[in-house]
Amino acid sequence: MDLVKRIRSAVDVDAVVAMTRDLVSIRSENPPGRETEIVEHLRGVFAEIGLEGTAVEPAPGRQNLLVATGDGARSGKPVLLVNGHLDTVPVRASAWRRDPFGGQVQDGRVYGRGTADMKGGVAAAITALQVCRSLELDLPCEVAFHLVADEELGGAHGTAALLRKGLIKADACLDPEPTGLRLCLAECGLMFATVITTGVPAHGSKPSKGRSAIISAAAIAQVLHDNVFPQVPHPLLGTTTCNVGVIKGGSGPNVVPEECELQIDRRVLPGETLADAERGIVERIASLGLSRGTDYELEVGTFCEPSEIDAAHPFVGFVARSFSTMTDRAPDTIGLPFTTDARFMRNRLGIPSVVFGPGELAVAHTVDEYVEIDALVTAVGVYAHLFANFTGTQPLPNNTAVSSVDTGVEGAHSVT
Repeated sequence: MDLVKRIRSAVDVDAVVAMTRDLVSIRSENPPGRETEIVEHLRGVFAEIGLEGTAVEPAPGRQNLLVATGDGARSGKPVLLVNGHLDTVPVRASAWRRDPFGGQVQDGRVYGRGTADMKGGVAAAITALQVCRSLELDLPCEVAFHLVADEELGGAHGTAALLRKGLIKADACLDPEPTGLRLCLAECGLMFATVITTGVPAHGSKPSKGRSAIISAAAIAQVLHDNVFPQVPHPLLGTTTCNVGVIKGGSGPNVVPEECELQIDRRVLPGETLADAERGIVERIASLGLSRGTDYELEVGTFCEPSEIDAAHPFVGFVARSFSTMTDRAPDTIGLPFTTDARFMRNRLGIPSVVFGPGELAVAHTVDEYVEIDALVTAVGVYAHLFANFTGTQPLPNNTAVSSVDTGVEGAHSVT
């Protein structure tokens, strides 16, 4: 029996569904951020296949789990890293029709918070390693798992902390975020910023005697919200805009407001820097005749870098080939309008990274979130095939590296 048939026959649907349900049942909402319980559970899961996990806790209760099949430096084998986050966004349970932590199975789906983003992907990757172990495959690579905290709020206690400690070493990285089983090769960055406008207070019966900070803020909102900034469209991401998500100001209806606050979310394309994003906001506001430092202040709170991998990179070819081999069809490629932890590997360490996992983006973070069981099963097979065949990031045999034509990407950018 060839490898593909062996992997397919070894994939246990019940096992990946059960693991997904187990992970969903352990609450790890962020905020507040409580990954300790799920890390302890997963240490037990890995122990069952003979692997010891190490917990890294950069802040109380914010644990990350590191597990590897061996020591790549000693074995000489390339290291394939699986980076997945264990935290989820919070739940307002009253809005759900199902128990958000019950892992209900219905109509070919598993329901619950984190099923798509991204406990289903984590479960599929671990199950894939179990498949390889059950088949007693001699893997050509060391598989390392970094199952991390805090991705939903920027990763400071998760992958960023591991980066600061010098704990990330790999030849390539697979990030099983929900991509609908499409290869994500590029993702937007983001800038969260606050604009505070200033006015001149006056009695509410004489608004002409003052200058309203709310009116200035409203004008700024009009020129920022959902407007395209000058930029060259990205082949996978298109153009990015700005969302004005919060506005608050004034002290009462009978007072001309002297201060108003806007909170904005500006998405950023690969190649754009924090300075570029900030400059674009300032220039757009200047078109209203308002001056920074006089009429308003701009404070940047969070900046997450955009990132991408060249479609012709050999690692993209490896993932694409495993997908095609296991599914008998070519993979689609996409860009994501948000950031993932892949940016740390791509930008800071030069580790080629592909984001690829079960679950649809449209249901991540939503009420009655779910993942399709068929997608979980497909992911297990593709991951197991990748683990069984990854030999490093050198060109594929016979110069078969996947090109932009093969993946459907035209004019893909290089890693920045």
